[in-house]
Amino acid sequence: MSPLDLPGMMTVIAITEPGGPMVLKPQMRPLPKPKEGEILIRVRAAGVNRPDVAQRKGTYPPPPGASDLPGLEVAGEVVATGDGVMRWRKGDHVTALTPGGGYAEYCTVHGTNALAIPHGFTFTEAAALPETFFTVWHNVFQRGGLKPGETLLVHGGSSGIGTAAIQLGTAFGSTVLATAGTEVKCAACTDLGAARAINYREEDFVERVQELTDGRGADVILDMVGGDYIDRNYEAAAMDGRIVQIAFLSGIKATVNFSKLMMKRLTHTGSTLRPRSTAFKGQIATELEAHVWPLLAARKIAPVMDMIFPLADAWRAHERMEEGDHIGKIVLDVA
Repeated sequence: MSPLDLPGMMTVIAITEPGGPMVLKPQMRPLPKPKEGEILIRVRAAGVNRPDVAQRKGTYPPPPGASDLPGLEVAGEVVATGDGVMRWRKGDHVTALTPGGGYAEYCTVHGTNALAIPHGFTFTEAAALPETFFTVWHNVFQRGGLKPGETLLVHGGSSGIGTAAIQLGTAFGSTVLATAGTEVKCAACTDLGAARAINYREEDFVERVQELTDGRGADVILDMVGGDYIDRNYEAAAMDGRIVQIAFLSGIKATVNFSKLMMKRLTHTGSTLRPRSTAFKGQIATELEAHVWPLLAARKIAPVMDMIFPLADAWRAHERMEEGDHIGKIVLDVA
């Protein structure tokens, strides 16, 4: 497809005002043009993530220079390249992490933040990869320093992030424990490789983790809950344990006994991926391509797919996410 073949306008899903799912409405926008180092992707599918929901509500604005449209991960075909792009050619099938703009028929992204779609993956499966696997790789392995033989505790084990963390932790030789809120979700976690899934509505995860580790505790804890989980994570952690915070679904404030931080020599860290530099995300992409993409291509791991909605029904996808019943990834079919 040459630039002359590209349409001048495209359909997007815009946030018309801060609010509930119904503020997501189709609009017509001019096609973005790839800048130096960027590629233009004809989007076939786009992942739906909690940061999209927060942006829709007005609590998580896009970083400077990013599109005002939601959508942090896409899969599709390269239809144009900017100056300096060496790797990608028109017609290549890619999946990419983007700082915004994924809820659209076309999207630009820096070439270093794109990866080839693993062999045999559909566009909808591929769109479920970037935000999740970039996040897990950075937080569990880079920040958390998870090593083979260690125990990883994953809160929200049935979420998109959680299902990826369970699979990666298991694939790289760790014992994975997970928390989830229903027996169905717990079963999904163990099916993915978790040694044990803890129903947090019926069990105290601190007691269960200590029991399952013979009193050692978890070496790395991936937490998206926050609130009173912070203090309880300190209880559940092993000596020299690392707690990695990626969200605060139960609140950003907590009462914590910080003496545990000292007595156990704990590290409590956290991160947000979206505002990080293109070069930083490109480095994660390089590591994923080397260590994780071969596992995906061999189907030793795969994204867990929940529901797929048409682009025009993005509001329904957001409703699904906020209901909290999903297991794995929610994706928009843009094609």
